[in-house]
Amino acid sequence: MLPDPRSAAIAHTASVVGRLAGWVGGWRPTLRAHVYVAHTVLGRLADVELHPNTNSLPGGDVLQSLMNGLGGWALALSLVGLLIGAAAWALGSHGQNYQQTFVDQRAVLISGLAALLVGAGPAIVNFFFKAGQGVH
Repeated sequence: MLPDPRSAAIAHTASVVGRLAGWVGGWRPTLRAHVYVAHTVLGRLADVELHPNTNSLPGGDVLQSLMNGLGGWALALSLVGLLIGAAAWALGSHGQNYQQTFVDQRAVLISGLAALLVGAGPAIVNFFFKAGQGVH
């Protein structure tokens, strides 16, 4: 006959509790030392600071040029989308195709918003970073 899994779990729990009770009762000075060390370490972790600097690690200048390049590509693609959307908007408007006109107006608007976000991206990130630094 197989043993009841519940009785095995109860026996295991009882042995763990018994070992913990014996450990706590027999090793109080060690426990106090561990609590002191944990409190000291956690107290030091609360004092961390952050000063972002791309030049602090190797390859920081490469990362900065990569961000600049991606920003340039994003602006170029926004301009392409804006030009294609404006040209298709004009063709749809002259052809009395209101559905195409609506879709192309949306393309022009989204391309303009994308360029706005590329330009305002660093200011948005810096705003939220500085707002986060104000949290204590």
